[in-house]
Amino acid sequence: MKKWVSLILAAALVTGLTAGCGNKSASSGSDDAADASKPVKFSISLTTSGNAYAEGSKDINNEKWVKEVEKRANVDLDIRLIPLKDFDAKMAVMFAGGDIPDVVQNVGGATDKSMAGSVQAGVFMPLDDLLKEYAPNLMKAVPKEAWDEVSYKGKIYGVPTWLSNPSRRATYIRTDLLEKTGLPAPQTMDDFLNVLRAFKKLGVSAPYQMRENFKYADIVFGAYDALGYQFTEMNGQVVPKFFNAENMEKALTVYKTMYDEGLIQKDFATIQAPQYSENIEAGNAGMWTANAASLLDFRTKIGAAVPGAKVDIIPSPIGDNGQKGYGLYSSVNTSLYINSKVSKEKAARIIQMFEWMQTPEAKNFYSFGIEGEDYTVKDGKIDYKLPEGKAAQDEAGFRSLLRWVGDGTINRERTELLPGGQDVLKALDDTLAKEGVGGIGFVPDLESFSQFPDLASKRPDQAPKLIIDHMVKMIYGKEPISDFPKVIEEYKQKGGDEIVKEATERYNNKDGIIDQQSRK
Repeated sequence: MKKWVSLILAAALVTGLTAGCGNKSASSGSDDAADASKPVKFSISLTTSGNAYAEGSKDINNEKWVKEVEKRANVDLDIRLIPLKDFDAKMAVMFAGGDIPDVVQNVGGATDKSMAGSVQAGVFMPLDDLLKEYAPNLMKAVPKEAWDEVSYKGKIYGVPTWLSNPSRRATYIRTDLLEKTGLPAPQTMDDFLNVLRAFKKLGVSAPYQMRENFKYADIVFGAYDALGYQFTEMNGQVVPKFFNAENMEKALTVYKTMYDEGLIQKDFATIQAPQYSENIEAGNAGMWTANAASLLDFRTKIGAAVPGAKVDIIPSPIGDNGQKGYGLYSSVNTSLYINSKVSKEKAARIIQMFEWMQTPEAKNFYSFGIEGEDYTVKDGKIDYKLPEGKAAQDEAGFRSLLRWVGDGTINRERTELLPGGQDVLKALDDTLAKEGVGGIGFVPDLESFSQFPDLASKRPDQAPKLIIDHMVKMIYGKEPISDFPKVIEEYKQKGGDEIVKEATERYNNKDGIIDQQSRK
C-alpha cells in the first residue's frame, strides 16, 4: 500500500511540474539575449548556504556584490533566496506551484530528493550541446564523476560546483604531544593504539575524540573498509558494507579496546557536535577527525587555549588490507539547471556566464573583491587583508557564494595567502589525495529506505540506527562482538532483504548509481 501511495503522489507532483513549465518566470522569448552588448536578464533561485549576510538582506538584488557581478558578467539578475534550513521543503513548494525561475540551484545532483523528479519530468533542458559550444574550459575542468551526478539517462542537465578532491576529512594530531611521547606518527592500527596509550600516560583526557553516531569518528571503520553507510558488491548482490562481519568485528574490537583502556571518553555515544568541538578547541584531545579545511582554525583556537600547542594533519592509519581514510564525499556540492522554456539564445548567454566564472578575473573577484578597494596588486602579487569580525567575514562569504560554478574543494586563491595556508593545500593535495574509502551510492535514495527508516542512513556519513545501536552495545560490552552475524540477520529480517534487492536491481540497471573507488 505504501508503495502505491508513493507512486500516486509522485504522479501528481510530475503533473504539477509539467503544468508549471509555462510559468511567467521562464520566458521563451529572447529578452535581447541575442544582443551580446545588452545584459541578459534571467531569474535564479539560490540557497543561502546558511550565510548570515544573505539571510539578513532586505533586498538581495540591490546588494553591492550582486550589482558588481551583473556589471562584470553583463547580466541582469532576479535572485530568489531559499534559506538552507528550509531548502528541501521550499524546493518542493516551488515545483508543486509551478513558479519555477529560469535557473534553479540545487544542493546536490540532478536526481536528488530536493529536485522532486523535475529533471525526469522534463522541467529542465539538456545542456550537452550548449556546454560544448559555449563553455569548453568548464567542460574540461569538471571531473567525470561530477558530470555523472548532474546527468540523467546519459544527458547533462546540471552545471556543478564540484569537488576536485572528494577526500575531505583528515586525521588530526597534536604534534607537540606526539613529540613528548617520543613516538613517530602512527602508520598502522597498532601504532594508532600505542600513540593513544602514550597520550593517556601524559594525562590527555581524550586521547582520541569521539562523537555520537561515529560522525567524524569513523577512523577505524574506514581502515577496515567497514563504513556502515556505504554499499559494496558481495556474492552477486549489492549490500551494505557491514555485511562483511569479519571486517566489522575487527573494527569493533579496536573501538572496544579504546573504550576499555580509556582512550576515548566513557560517554562517547552521547557526545554531540558542540561538546566535540569545545573539547578539541580547549586542548583536551590528542587525535581527532575533521575537515582538512579547518586546520588553521584549529591551530588558532587550540593555540589560544594551550600556548605552544602544535596541530597537524597526518596520513590516516592503515588497516590490514591497506585501506585508510574516511568515506569519499559526493563529487557535487551544488548544481544549476536551466528551465526548458528558456530560449536557446538566453540559455547560451547563461552558460557563457558560467564559463566566465572560471576566468582569473572572476576568481580574483569572488576571492578578494574589487581591486583598489578590497585588495591591491604589487609586483604581480595580490595584497589582501582578511576581513575581521563576523559581519565582514559573512559579507566576504556571501560574495564567494555568488560564484555558482567552480571547484568547491577549497578557495585556493585565498588559502595561498594565509599564514599556514600551504599546509592546508599540502594536506589536500598530498595526504588526502592518497586516501579515502569509496563505495556504491544511490541518487536518488533507494525507495525502500523510506519504508524501513531504522535500516536507512539518516545522514550520508552515518550508519543506520539499528546498526549503530548494536555497535554501541558491543563497544560497551553489553553484547558480544562475535554476535555481529546475528545483527546482519536481524537487519535482513526487518526489511534489509528488500533494500538489498532494490540496491542490486538499481546497480545492475545502472539506475542512479555512484560508484567511487577507494584510494590506497
